[in-house]
Amino acid sequence: MAKRLSYSAGELLRQGLRKEPNWPKLWRDQEPRRSYDVVVVGAGGHGLAAAYYLAKLHGADRVAVLEKGWLGGGATARNTTVVRSNYFYPESAKFYDFSLSLWKGLSKELNYNVMFSPRGMWMLSHDRHGDEMLRRSVNAMLLNNVQAEYHKGDAVRSRIPHLNPAPRFPIWSGVLQPDAGTARHDAVAWGYARAADALGVDIIQGCEVTGFDVSGSSVTGVRTNKGPIASEKVVLSVAGHTPELARLAGIEIPAITYCLQAFVTEPVKPFLDTVVLSPATGVYLSQSDKGEMVIGGGLDLFPSYAQRGSPEAHMRAAAGVIELFPSLSRLRFLRQWAGVLDVVHDSSPILGLTDVKGFYLNCGWGTGGFKATPAGGFCLAATITEDRPHPLIKPFGLERFTTGAMIDEAAASGIAH
Repeated sequence: MAKRLSYSAGELLRQGLRKEPNWPKLWRDQEPRRSYDVVVVGAGGHGLAAAYYLAKLHGADRVAVLEKGWLGGGATARNTTVVRSNYFYPESAKFYDFSLSLWKGLSKELNYNVMFSPRGMWMLSHDRHGDEMLRRSVNAMLLNNVQAEYHKGDAVRSRIPHLNPAPRFPIWSGVLQPDAGTARHDAVAWGYARAADALGVDIIQGCEVTGFDVSGSSVTGVRTNKGPIASEKVVLSVAGHTPELARLAGIEIPAITYCLQAFVTEPVKPFLDTVVLSPATGVYLSQSDKGEMVIGGGLDLFPSYAQRGSPEAHMRAAAGVIELFPSLSRLRFLRQWAGVLDVVHDSSPILGLTDVKGFYLNCGWGTGGFKATPAGGFCLAATITEDRPHPLIKPFGLERFTTGAMIDEAAASGIAH
């Protein structure tokens, strides 16, 4: 038998032939204290951003972030990294465009490269009805002071040269948001975590929340597998797990949890220098810095907490990509993942106060949570500090489901939220 001449790094470590590298840790491994001024549940992008801005802008020095699993391992790690603000309603446009402005300076703010790439994003139409929706969308964007350009089909094909020249779905027109783009999802979580830790925030992984202590109509603490933690301000930022955890505090959230899948192909040479979204084919895609095609689509249309998804979504995504770019037909999927997310009736997030004093929500993002990470954390930190909604998130309060003041972006713009 031929002798093995190479070993993995793990094998060398086990045999004592290689030492574990002594790299500095980005954040401390903390055990919880018995009390905090603010407890944030969920160490994804939004939770870490809220903790960072609480410490940086509002002087909070007793903040904890609790995470059942590992930091950034939930929905933050399981998305397609698109950053945009091409929304229809003024409330949404103001909020997401503010988030986009924060993205532009986020690497400098955190002193950590989040790899924000403003490569632009195209939304395509394939018939006169889709074209009418795009014209409506671009007019709304311009009225809301969001950058937007409308182009007819020939101009779209000249800007995206590899599009199918003879598709079943002709390219009628396209809307470009020039300053939209992508960012590195895990770098966002790591950057916020490192910066928050440097400001004294305790990040506690492997800490599962099992309940909340509520006295009268006020929250007084959090129960965890590491013991009780007293706090008069608690923030829930746990993506698709929000309804179950909120119910432990006696709060009902009008949300259903679904899986959203994403796919990455084997790498190829530079092929696509922008983000392309096609509502008719049901897919959107971009190319990563490593050359992989990053592909997303619609929800798996059945409620689920499993981070697996279904094969049917694989086929839909592959068919949509091949329709747009036949030259990608021979690429193989390398990886697939699914994030769990909470979808509410009007396809807009729920942010701010609840009927339980001191208990705050950051949820209901549907498929649009990643792009809102900086603004979600920024506005929620101000809301927690002042105990009243920041003006940008006031329209997204839980009470709108009682008053009927919905912000139905999915119906208005015809695109995934």
